[in-house]
Amino acid sequence: MKQSYTEFVTLLQSPWFLVAWALLMVPSLAIVIRDLRMRNAHLMPLMKWVWALTVFYSGPLGLSVYWWSGRKEIATDGQWRRAARSVAHCYSGCGLGEIVGLTLAVGVLAAPTVATALITFAFAYAAGFALTVGPLMQEGTSFGQAARDAVYSETPSITIMEIVAIGVDLTLAGSAGPGQVLFWSSMIVSLSCGLIAAYPVNVILIRLGVKAGMMDPRNTDHAHG
Repeated sequence: MKQSYTEFVTLLQSPWFLVAWALLMVPSLAIVIRDLRMRNAHLMPLMKWVWALTVFYSGPLGLSVYWWSGRKEIATDGQWRRAARSVAHCYSGCGLGEIVGLTLAVGVLAAPTVATALITFAFAYAAGFALTVGPLMQEGTSFGQAARDAVYSETPSITIMEIVAIGVDLTLAGSAGPGQVLFWSSMIVSLSCGLIAAYPVNVILIRLGVKAGMMDPRNTDHAHG
């Protein structure tokens, strides 16, 4: 086990890992952007950003989630697909917060491990919270009600996502900073781990009625291009 871990970290330290990742992520992002423009332009602008960021963070994995749950071409919908859209929505904001938080904590503040984890969690939670509250307020919900709804429905998902993502990142990256390959490659791995970990949480929350999940893309009737 220890040897496998060492070999994996060695792989992450190689610049070729980032090259290989780019060769997978960039085409995946191009595919999702083209599909959103050509076949699913009716989706709300927010969800277009959600899917683009999800693929940007997780490459082929993010593209698979979009293809399976986020397009009008899906044959059926249900709790599993709604949960996939819901976790992607959460992930798009939290991932951005995590990237900013880690870069600030490690690259600028040179914070110790515990402080890095707390700063990163705070940024990720704030970004995920804002991505939930903003659309609710645009629909006419008061800030207070929107904030309560966001805390109630999103906190379990964000918490599990970030505990896993931050834990994986700090374990793999060690003391690596933004100037090192390992810092970025560990972040790539950790983000996808957080996405995977939060998915069953969203399934449970939807089954319990805590959250409804994102709208069926076949029923989204917007004229946005």
